[in-house]
Amino acid sequence: MKNLSQDFLEIEYLKTGTRKQQEVYEVIQELNILKILHMYNPILVGTIPIEIDLPESDLDIICEIYDFENFKDFMENTYGRYKGFDCIVREVDGITRVVCNFIYKGWIFEIFGQPIPTTQQNAYKHMIIEDRILSILGDKARETIVSLKNDKLKTEPAFGELLKINSNPYVFLLEMYDWTETRLTEYLSLF
Repeated sequence: MKNLSQDFLEIEYLKTGTRKQQEVYEVIQELNILKILHMYNPILVGTIPIEIDLPESDLDIICEIYDFENFKDFMENTYGRYKGFDCIVREVDGITRVVCNFIYKGWIFEIFGQPIPTTQQNAYKHMIIEDRILSILGDKARETIVSLKNDKLKTEPAFGELLKINSNPYVFLLEMYDWTETRLTEYLSLF
């Protein structure tokens, strides 16, 4: 069972993680991407940090962006030579965001940015609450999530299925993020 105080802001934990996490650490270091993006407060998020990834899982890095055209140009100049490079700026729910994708040594990178501090972005909050849930419920819950994802469910709907959430699991998990450890533990004791 993982420590509830796991620090995901630095990637050092990957060095002693699963074989895949160690490979991710090496490829991130080799590409030097977190240092290159340091001014955008990048954080590796998603399924690989919390060990619920599938073989096809990508490397999701969130960033805090305010000048989207400048960031898009920066990404094109820095990573535009890599296979599958694409960078799109669009507005969703009134918030401008950018998504850049490319492939490096077989790893699919997805760089996501919006004008919100990275530790306040939904992707980070989802990862943190999902990690807390798995830390409390243990390996059986982790195996169930991976199995549900293998059955083609996205991560948050898989947690919704595990926790029998009848409402929108994306929203419910964000609400759970703000729960105290006591409340979370009490709620999860039902499962």
